[in-house]
Amino acid sequence: MKPLPCVIVLCRPEESRNIGSVCRAMKNMGCVQLRIVGEKKDFDETQVKTLAVHAPEIWEGAEFFPPSVEGLKQALADCSIAAGTTRRMGQKRKSWGMTPEQFASFAASHENGLAAAVFGNERTGLTDEELECCTLALNIPSSPDFPSLNLSHAVQVVAYSLFRAFETRGRGYQPISLDRLNALSENLSGHLSHIGLYRHSGKEENERLLTGILSRAALSEGEAAHLEALFQRIAYIKTGSDQDR
Repeated sequence: MKPLPCVIVLCRPEESRNIGSVCRAMKNMGCVQLRIVGEKKDFDETQVKTLAVHAPEIWEGAEFFPPSVEGLKQALADCSIAAGTTRRMGQKRKSWGMTPEQFASFAASHENGLAAAVFGNERTGLTDEELECCTLALNIPSSPDFPSLNLSHAVQVVAYSLFRAFETRGRGYQPISLDRLNALSENLSGHLSHIGLYRHSGKEENERLLTGILSRAALSEGEAAHLEALFQRIAYIKTGSDQDR
């Protein structure tokens, strides 16, 4: 079976055994790309492989990144979609979240891009800053009496949804990468700033809104370039009309 075009990203995991269980869950569902925002030396390889059972190659092929927000950005740089798992929503987080099924369907409809599912620390989850690195939030429905899932169980739920969605996928186009998305958002926001939209306040909030909308649109490179040209033209016309007054 061809591996799924998806990566599982673990942010600052603590338990070696949890990583091993994640490896097993991933292999069950055809996910083979594991990225860990953390130092490899901090984990007990024997414990990892014991819990991984027949999936040691997932651990052996894992990529490691510095345990920081910048490290997470590096881990997601080549991804078109990055879904951060969280139970908490709010003004400084994401305003809404997809279910695993919605995320999987969204990822499968644009299969030529790389999709990432991002999971936080076992005890504290993703920080606000880590979630901000993701293009959307992912909420796993669970009982309000005991909503927290074990890390490997959460990975299993999301990986299963991805596996099912890609089983029935159709050919899609390649959406822009997260690096390109961030550059696009900065470009468009720069034009809005140039015409005075952020003269008093609201720049950070509107930039966050713009990035969220663009990420869910899963734009092609051609569409991104067209948007940039459109915003550039709007800024030019607005600046010119102001000078004529």
